Amino acid sequence: MQPKYENLALDEEGYLLNLEDWNESLAEEIATIEGVSLTQAHWEIIHLLRKFYKEFEVSPAMRPLVKAVAKKLGADKGKSIYLMTLFPGSPPKLSAKIAGLPKPANCL
Repeated sequence: MQPKYENLALDEEGYLLNLEDWNESLAEEIATIEGVSLTQAHWEIIHLLRKFYKEFEVSPAMRPLVKAVAKKLGADKGKSIYLMTLFPGSPPKLSAKIAGLPKPANCL
């Protein structure tokens, strides 16, 4: 399936280069391509990530992501296991990609 967003500026791994190109329908498309069906739980994390990026100008790696989620959404959601169920593989990388943010710097 060819992404509709292929005309947008992307890095070599498919992350948006221009954060202003992001919108919720684009997030849905990226999630579908990545095999994720977005629910309200996903949107909580996506919007939290975008606020985090706006404040700190960095996409968080796993520890800062877990800490930020726990602080904003509660201890039950601020666990790596919870984030893995929503964003399999690497929650920081996959959630950042869907949120239209750069890949976290220290994620391989």
